[in-house]
Amino acid sequence: MIGIAPIDNLDLEFDHGSFDAAAFTAQALSNWQSLAAIIDHSLLNPAATRAQIETLCAEAIRYRFACVMVNPAWTSTAAAALTGTGIPAGAVIGFPLGASLVSTLRQEASAVIRLGARELGLVIPIGQLKSGNHQAVQHSIQAASGVAHEHGVLLKVILEAALLTMEEKLRAAEIAIQAGAGFIVTSTGFVSGGATPADVALLRGVAGARCGVLAAGGIGSLAEVRALLEAGANRISTSASVPILRELGAA
Repeated sequence: MIGIAPIDNLDLEFDHGSFDAAAFTAQALSNWQSLAAIIDHSLLNPAATRAQIETLCAEAIRYRFACVMVNPAWTSTAAAALTGTGIPAGAVIGFPLGASLVSTLRQEASAVIRLGARELGLVIPIGQLKSGNHQAVQHSIQAASGVAHEHGVLLKVILEAALLTMEEKLRAAEIAIQAGAGFIVTSTGFVSGGATPADVALLRGVAGARCGVLAAGGIGSLAEVRALLEAGANRISTSASVPILRELGAA
């Protein structure tokens, strides 16, 4: 199990290194290929069909997105479509409510990894966080991170920032990082309020250079992507990936 400091003694003020958002933004927006390389091409709509998932994967191959993110039931479909392309399939777990049992999270993480997922998106137990039960939040994240790290899989921890207070965002971000998150993520996109530059800047302030910050939820234009990158995001998740790239000149 990954070591973690006592939850009530986490240092939220320590200097954790710097991330050069301006330089990263300039490089990411220098051409559409560079932007595609930091976008999670996502389709998490519960009504998504096999044909739509296959189209999603074909687009990911054409534009060379960072990964494809799908619901667990479509993991094997995406993994098969992406075999040999170098583009990883990813799946969400505990999604979108963040109310799963810890045992379920372990089982779900193991199952989607067996089906080919190389990136996991985990929603934190939001109600436990808001109840002040930080140990439960830690335990849930570690349950998934232990499985992910055992198999060399990237874990992205979704905070659902629109539902949290400032203190809860800070606390959740630090717990997630110390429990093994490769990225901390703003939102699921399933509640009112998605990614905002203010939330991204807050999460980057906690993360420093220790992990990535992924902006997700309601992102539909190149202008929004630019603002989120300038605030400190280094990965974007959206279902509007192709239209956004076309704003930057992709065919």
